[in-house]
Amino acid sequence: MTGSDRPSALDPALAARLKRGADGLLPAIAQQYDTGEVLMLGWMDDEALHRTLTTGRCTYWSRSRQEYWVKGDTSGHIQLVKSVALDCDADTILVKVDQVGAACHTGDRTCFDADDLPLGP
Repeated sequence: MTGSDRPSALDPALAARLKRGADGLLPAIAQQYDTGEVLMLGWMDDEALHRTLTTGRCTYWSRSRQEYWVKGDTSGHIQLVKSVALDCDADTILVKVDQVGAACHTGDRTCFDADDLPLGP
């Protein structure tokens, strides 16, 4: 079942604007609302976006487990939603959050602080 096959309560007008991948998913970037720090990248389908917009907690679609997960339900490292925006092409979601605890499953604050790549000359 792809993301677009799963039932959703997302506003049909909003759903019509989204440009999803073949799997029905959109990348969702989580960013700390007050510092601009990029925390993580997750995946959302229509229902995950609907849940994120209506609950105030980030909900993602797990591609490996094929199920929804609310950030922090098991770890306690929750993401409280401050705002949600689409990029200009409506193919990426930006969720500004107040991150409580680590955003990365490794226990790091952000998923993007462990492996800086070298730049050319």
